[in-house]
Amino acid sequence: MVRLPYTTALTTLFSYGLLFAFGQLRDFFRKFVDWFKAKNVKGYAPICLGLEDFYVRRLYLRIQDCFGRPIASAPDSWFDVVERTSNDNNKTLQRTSNTTRCLNLGSYNYLGFAAADEYCTPRVIESLKTYSASTCSVRVDGGTTKLHAELEELAARFVGKPAAILFGMGYVTNSAIIPCLIGKGGLIISDSLNHNSIVNGARGSGATVRVFQHNSPAHLEEVLREQIAGGQPRTHRPWKKIIVIVEGIYSMEGELCKLPEIIAVCKKYKAYTYLDEAHSIGAVGQSGRGVCELLGVDPADVDIMMGTFTKSFGSCGGYIAASKEIIQHLKQSCPAHLYATSMSPPAVQQVISAIKVILGEDGSNRGAQKLARIRENSNFFRSELKKMGFEVLGDNDSPVMPIMLYNPAKIPAFSRECLRRKVAVVTVAFPATPLLLARARICISASHTREDLMKALDVISRVGDLVGIKYFPAEPPKIAEADHDKLE
Repeated sequence: MVRLPYTTALTTLFSYGLLFAFGQLRDFFRKFVDWFKAKNVKGYAPICLGLEDFYVRRLYLRIQDCFGRPIASAPDSWFDVVERTSNDNNKTLQRTSNTTRCLNLGSYNYLGFAAADEYCTPRVIESLKTYSASTCSVRVDGGTTKLHAELEELAARFVGKPAAILFGMGYVTNSAIIPCLIGKGGLIISDSLNHNSIVNGARGSGATVRVFQHNSPAHLEEVLREQIAGGQPRTHRPWKKIIVIVEGIYSMEGELCKLPEIIAVCKKYKAYTYLDEAHSIGAVGQSGRGVCELLGVDPADVDIMMGTFTKSFGSCGGYIAASKEIIQHLKQSCPAHLYATSMSPPAVQQVISAIKVILGEDGSNRGAQKLARIRENSNFFRSELKKMGFEVLGDNDSPVMPIMLYNPAKIPAFSRECLRRKVAVVTVAFPATPLLLARARICISASHTREDLMKALDVISRVGDLVGIKYFPAEPPKIAEADHDKLE
């Protein structure tokens, strides 16, 4: 958890207060300017109300050039960023024909499969010729190819579960699956920092939702004990079922889930465990099998395992792996399986090929090399950032490392200065994070060379000094210490 220093919190609150005050003042005078302009069809309420989109109009639009930057190449370690211009103070942005070659520190290309690959790419091209870009059908009609069946078997074997089911979108994998697993009379206990897809899935289920403190097995046990003792609201009947939902690696914190302790609590109180491995599957573990392998947890102890193919496998879509009974139930009841177009065959082939490379079934050891490189790159980069004095969240082995910015003025300053030095970073602010906890989220890839990382560290260090986000004292250079020892 982030412990926000008092002075930093005070200056950040003052900055947001200033922006809010000036925004309200501009809105006040805008009413007089637009007094005679009819902005809505008579009799209809405005779709975007003033207070609801105030943040977008008065804060986001000022810095929207830092978000949603178009790219013009594959998201490899280096990519082409399309330059944009604005003639109205960032209210609108126009793309130009110019591009800038930048070091990519923002894409989820953990194992480097997003670019052309000697094993994956020829097979993807062949599948495109054979099956075309889309099945133009849902899975239960004509949308299941032999590739889909092969990937479901391969994904289940890879994560260590009896069966699996595929979906064309990672977000939908959570938001559409959770309502099929639990409903009214059930209890969902969710980590306070779970992804929005989990939040929306829990809300749509109709089940009672309770939240436990982030990554705290002790508080989880407290919530479980309290809810089991109290039972359902009003009737106080026993809960029909209880599901605890956590993530393997939390996407905005880079922290590993305390999975062994959480599973022990769930077993004690007979609660099901739902594990979202969107950012951990393929990226951590000796053979890329995620946090279960990394933390020594038997996959049989996790009831429902969710993951996506968009991060480590260079594709799209997601999966649910569980018992054969659960998977069969989902195939018969989940709207995302019954009514949505199936995953694109070339995207399916990409995942199949990537998993085979990871497992060494392509006849090489490139998969093991990629896994070793992502661990080495992640731990090296995190260590160096901390030595420079940055406040970096997350755990070792995690390829996600947020650098805390806090102050709203530092969000665009950090992003723009990095881009000016040909390093593309992702900055994250409210509502994706709490208002006071804005950050830059660095994603490391196995495709990054040591030279790439050294360049990134040099640029981030210079920008950090310029913007003022080195909140801790930097460690003295070890090289100078070693030279001093030699002289002695």
